[in-house]
Amino acid sequence: MKRFLILSIGALALLASCTKDIVQVPDGYGAKEFVKPTTPYVADMSFKKVGYFPAYRSIKDIDTTALDDLTHVIFSFLKPRADGMLVLDDSKESIKNIVALAKRHNCKIIIALNGDNSIYTTLLSNPQTKQVLIKNIVTYALENQFDGVDLDWEYPNATKGNDVTFGVFMKELSAELHSWHKTLSMAVTAGVYEGGIRDGINQNAIDACDFVNLMAYDGAGWKSNPDHSPYSLAQEVLDIWLIGKNLPKEKAVLGLPTYGKGKDAANVEKALPFKDLLNAGANINGSTFVVGGITYYYNGVPLIVEKTKLAKARANGIMFWELGQDGSGTNSLIKAAKDGL
Repeated sequence: MKRFLILSIGALALLASCTKDIVQVPDGYGAKEFVKPTTPYVADMSFKKVGYFPAYRSIKDIDTTALDDLTHVIFSFLKPRADGMLVLDDSKESIKNIVALAKRHNCKIIIALNGDNSIYTTLLSNPQTKQVLIKNIVTYALENQFDGVDLDWEYPNATKGNDVTFGVFMKELSAELHSWHKTLSMAVTAGVYEGGIRDGINQNAIDACDFVNLMAYDGAGWKSNPDHSPYSLAQEVLDIWLIGKNLPKEKAVLGLPTYGKGKDAANVEKALPFKDLLNAGANINGSTFVVGGITYYYNGVPLIVEKTKLAKARANGIMFWELGQDGSGTNSLIKAAKDGL
């Protein structure tokens, strides 16, 4: 009798759980309806440690223990089509696996969007298609349990009027995401060169974001320096965004590369992951190494530590591009960064 009663209670509980497909954010995959939080949105002002996870990577490509030294993982990339629908880059892992991995390591998991410049320009210039895109982005984040959205449109251009449309779009997207207690961030160029690209990010876009990832790398040739990501570039990038672009310190996240770059004899730029440089014989504490006749400039442990100290003093976070290029174990730049904190 007791066994029958227990089975009956279990069956009733199972039946009850199947009669209603409504969940409180962020629980439950596959839900068709979501209930908005009733409490006010409160921005997270803690120091960010962000790592990008490109869809072309497998979980086996990364040292997952490095996630213990991150606060946010950004899965990339999702792209809008001309009709406002969203398409994920070819992925080696299911979204469910990536989300579960991040949450096992107590990281916030964010979905990043990039895509064709002309598609963004067209979609955002029309109020109807803009709202379709916003709705699709928010729905995607809800259905897949992402904690936020990262905009990597490369790049809004002020000479095309994108600065205005992008700023309005970001404010509207931010309002909707925040109503669901989800974050909005964006990745932006180093901004060391004047022009439409730097001016494409206006105050509205900055105000809309919880944090801004500053891509302080890929700057070879800046001030005739062959190094694509020296300490001086990080300083200049912070000057430009904090002072020139009025980015609040608490929103600034300094980008760090987990790869090296150099140019071959034909002046063609080449890149190598940090882990491949180490495998080729590079010093973990160094900054240059020759592979195949090409001198690669990279950020070794001492430079990563110094840049992290700089971010701690002048910004509110660090960001790594990207997880699959980092070394593993004691060779991880992500793990080394904590020495700068």
